[in-house]
Amino acid sequence: MSFGALNAWGNCLNRLVATGACGPRSAARQNRCMRIAINGAGIAGVALAHWLHRIGHTPTVIEQAPRFRTGGYLIDFWGVGYQVAKRMGIEEAVRAAGYHVECLRSVGPGAEIKADVNVAVFRRMFGADLISLPRGDLAAAMYATVESKVETIFGDSITTVDQHDDGVRLTFQSSAARDFDLVIGADGLHSNVRRLVFGPEQSYEHYLGCKVAAWVVDGYRPRDELSYVTYNTPGRQVGRFALRGDRTMFVFIFRAARDRVDETPKDQLRNEFSECGWECPQILATLDEVDDLYFDVVSQIRMESWSRDRVLLIGDAAGCISLLGGEGTGLAITEAYVLAGELARAGGDHQRAFNVYEQRLRPFVTGKQAGAARLIGFFVTRTRFGLWFRNVAMRAVNFRPLGTLLAGSVRDDFELPDYGI
Repeated sequence: MSFGALNAWGNCLNRLVATGACGPRSAARQNRCMRIAINGAGIAGVALAHWLHRIGHTPTVIEQAPRFRTGGYLIDFWGVGYQVAKRMGIEEAVRAAGYHVECLRSVGPGAEIKADVNVAVFRRMFGADLISLPRGDLAAAMYATVESKVETIFGDSITTVDQHDDGVRLTFQSSAARDFDLVIGADGLHSNVRRLVFGPEQSYEHYLGCKVAAWVVDGYRPRDELSYVTYNTPGRQVGRFALRGDRTMFVFIFRAARDRVDETPKDQLRNEFSECGWECPQILATLDEVDDLYFDVVSQIRMESWSRDRVLLIGDAAGCISLLGGEGTGLAITEAYVLAGELARAGGDHQRAFNVYEQRLRPFVTGKQAGAARLIGFFVTRTRFGLWFRNVAMRAVNFRPLGTLLAGSVRDDFELPDYGI
């Protein structure tokens, strides 16, 4: 889903193994090269592996999935994360995988257009530094830079994290135990490293009252090329976007109680949307043949500290802003770059690096979390009057002076350091 573009409009509305590569782990040697385990082969983990390898450390990426995952829901990519991608040398691959979305469209039950927003208002501000693409395809572009250089363990999970003065011993579900100098949890909202080191998820998760689902099918009609089309009823939103290869992505968002253990994800979707208009019955019918369904809660992670001794959390594991925040991907890439840069500056003093890293990023992440929480009403408006007002405001943004003024609200208030790496 193009969460970032919708997030931007919401902002406008709210403002109107030991491989031997390092050799013996002497103190002098650690200043130059550390063995660093990264749990999670998503955006944050792969970006961090890139930068750690680039500055001379030996990262090992651990991923519970049996293979590297591509695809996923559509994101909008811009801002400081895009600047880091440029420094990684992957801009060409990112743009090749991406889409130049032309408009955001809100429709009624009979497919009548309620509001059409021209994305050009953002392109005037960001220029070429704005692209929409599947989240996993962005991760794949980064992974290609380290695939033959960095060890990746697929199909395994960490079971214990034992910290001591000189390092961390990890045990695994399948592999033999391994020793590392540092462990980075880059394993998302439901982080296993966070659970093992910091405690249960419920101590840090803040549910925002919504759930989200996404899936992709072949051959769906109709198609609206380069347009993200949404249909809303109070408390619910359905969106679709036409992908290459005659595929279509669907995204459903709805307000719901946190736990509904008596219903499967597909049953929840059918029960919530079966009486809705537009193309909902037709889209729900595609669920019968879907095996790869993304379904999750919309939550934030809020922690007093992102590190404990030799373990640090990054990306959604430490400060998830929520799926609807729109810039979680850019944040993750930025965090990976800053962490690697601070480790380089600290000359092997990981605690100093962790502390400076958190001091730099925490205000930025906290601000994004606050903005994301305010956006829930934009995605899943509670009342029909709210839906009417949102459509009026979206149409008003097409007035160029107003649109340019409001588009400035999506600029990142963060100065990207230059670490010379």
